[in-house]
Amino acid sequence: MHKRAPTDFPVHDFVSERWSPRAFSDKTVPPEVLASLFEAARWAPSSSNEQPWTYIVATRDDTENFAKLVDVLVPGNSIWAKNAPVLALAVAELAFAKHGTLNRNAQYDVGAASAWLTVEATSRGLIVHQMAGFDAEKARQVFAIPAGWEPIAAIAIGYPGDANALPENLREREIAPRTRKPLANFVMTGTWGQKATFLP
Repeated sequence: MHKRAPTDFPVHDFVSERWSPRAFSDKTVPPEVLASLFEAARWAPSSSNEQPWTYIVATRDDTENFAKLVDVLVPGNSIWAKNAPVLALAVAELAFAKHGTLNRNAQYDVGAASAWLTVEATSRGLIVHQMAGFDAEKARQVFAIPAGWEPIAAIAIGYPGDANALPENLREREIAPRTRKPLANFVMTGTWGQKATFLP
C-alpha cells in the first residue's frame, strides 16, 4: 500500500513516499539490507560527532529477543508490531563520552540517525514505523541498559503488508488521508509567529 504525501512543494520521492504503516508483510528483511539501514544511521550528523546512538535489534527468527522487544511495547502497538519482521529500540547516551557533561542534543541526534535509517529503508521499498508507545523502564531492565543511557523509541521495520489484515480501528487509520500543518504555521522569520518571507 502506498500513500504518497500530498506535498505543497516538490520533494524527493524518498520523502513523499515515507509514512508509518502498521500493516507488515511476513517477508524477511535480508541481513545485508538490514545492515545497510544501520549503516545509514551510522553516518547521520551529530553534535561534536558524538554519535550517541545505540540500537537493540531483533529479527522475528530470533524468537527470544524478538519477544522481549514485543513485550516492552504498549498493547496498542504490540498488536500490530509483532507482525513486523524486525523490531528495534533506539537508545541515547545522555552525556558526552569525551568529558561526561550533559549532551543536550543526544535525543535530537538519535532522532536524526533514525531518520536516515528510515530514508534508506524507503529507498529500498521497506517501511519503518517509529513508536513512543513503549515502557522505557521495562526496556531498561529487560535489556540491561546502563545508567546514562535513555531508551528513546521503538522501531518496526519490514515490507508493506495488507491493511485489511489489521483490526478495524487500525485499518481505518491506515487508509486515512495523510495530513500535515502548512509551512506557514512553523517556518518563521524575524520574530515568533512571523511567516518566513520565502513562503507564498
